[in-house]
Amino acid sequence: MNTASRHRWRMLWVLPPVAVGIAVLVFVMSNRQPPAAAERSEISQPVRIVDAQRLDLIPIAEGYGEVRPEKVWAAVAQVAGRVVETYPSLRDGEVVTAGTLLFRIDPVDYELQVAEAKAQLAELEVQEQNALASLEINRRNLRLAEREKDRIARLTEQGTASRSDVDNAERSMLDARAAVQNSENTLALIPTQRRLLEARLAQAERDLANTEVKAPFDLRIADLAVEKDQYVGVGQTLFRGDAIGRVEITAQVAMSSLRNLLIDLGQPIPSIADMDTRLATFTGFRPQIRMDMGNHVAEWDAAFVRFSDEVDPQTRTIGVVIAVDDPLGQAIPGQRPLLSKGMFVQVLIRGHTQTDRTVLPRSAVRGGKVYVMNAERRLEIRPVEILFHQQSISVVADGVAPGERVVLSDLVPANPGMLLEPVDDPATAAQMLTDAGSTP
Repeated sequence: MNTASRHRWRMLWVLPPVAVGIAVLVFVMSNRQPPAAAERSEISQPVRIVDAQRLDLIPIAEGYGEVRPEKVWAAVAQVAGRVVETYPSLRDGEVVTAGTLLFRIDPVDYELQVAEAKAQLAELEVQEQNALASLEINRRNLRLAEREKDRIARLTEQGTASRSDVDNAERSMLDARAAVQNSENTLALIPTQRRLLEARLAQAERDLANTEVKAPFDLRIADLAVEKDQYVGVGQTLFRGDAIGRVEITAQVAMSSLRNLLIDLGQPIPSIADMDTRLATFTGFRPQIRMDMGNHVAEWDAAFVRFSDEVDPQTRTIGVVIAVDDPLGQAIPGQRPLLSKGMFVQVLIRGHTQTDRTVLPRSAVRGGKVYVMNAERRLEIRPVEILFHQQSISVVADGVAPGERVVLSDLVPANPGMLLEPVDDPATAAQMLTDAGSTP
């Protein structure tokens, strides 16, 4: 067999497998299902959600201030002299009760002045008695002189007495009358002299009383500046005494925070005559003092007293004066220290309860707008009117209704109408109740 014949036979052996492969391919293609059309689904964005709530809100303002005694008494020497006695425990920080003798200045000079004034008054009494006796004598002399003058005048008319006798009788009468007038003048001056001497005695007795310096109220000694046997002059400050019955704190509070407390009071402003007694009732302020002690916060209930007299032009804050009674009695070792002069404390002021306020988390407000999820779980971006902020919440005047679902998560980008997947945030909801002063 030649070469050409062998080539033809090889080609014939290849054809059957090729034909079988083509047949199989045709069979598979004829039984293949057409590709199914894939449905295109919308992706939802998971977000944290909380409901806007209608609450009875207790507005709170915060400030800081320094503790000061309600009254500070400066013990000033009203008389001069050497200090001869002092209170045994007289030193800075010592607490003394009202009426305690703190200093005694040498009283000898003032006792002498009292004795001298009393002696002058006694002398004046004697002078008055003598003047009264002299007046009686002079009046009798005057009556005798008048009768003698009348007798001489009758004799002159009868021609038995000369004119010179009449003149002498009249001169005697005038002298007697002058003596009576002098006695009366002396007696007229005695009441004035008595009042002068009595005033001098009262001053001497007052100076003598002022040689003793006593505590006018329960106080704590401060700035002691004198010791026993030291000479003090009139007007010299011996020490200062801080009242311990009550302390005051002037807390600097922002004007905007005070406005939040005074919104919708519904009461007329008290008149000037009633301001002292009705101001606390009008404002309804319930202050509380706090002091951070590391792992513990000490608290005191306080009372609103008054506002300070001016607004700080730099910080735009006003002083709110509050007071705590009996700070010594309220001290609890290890828990609540004694409120002492110079302590720097935080002041929280709660106002009247504001009913039916719409509240949402402060973090939900973004540039005056709020993200709201509607009933179709779609995003709405709404402008809102904020009445005020308090801690982590915002009080809404308009734009969001109670019960609407507010988005807390940041959406980038935030496209109106986008589908949302809500996830409730109970911790934020509970914090809203706490910051509003409400209970669940």
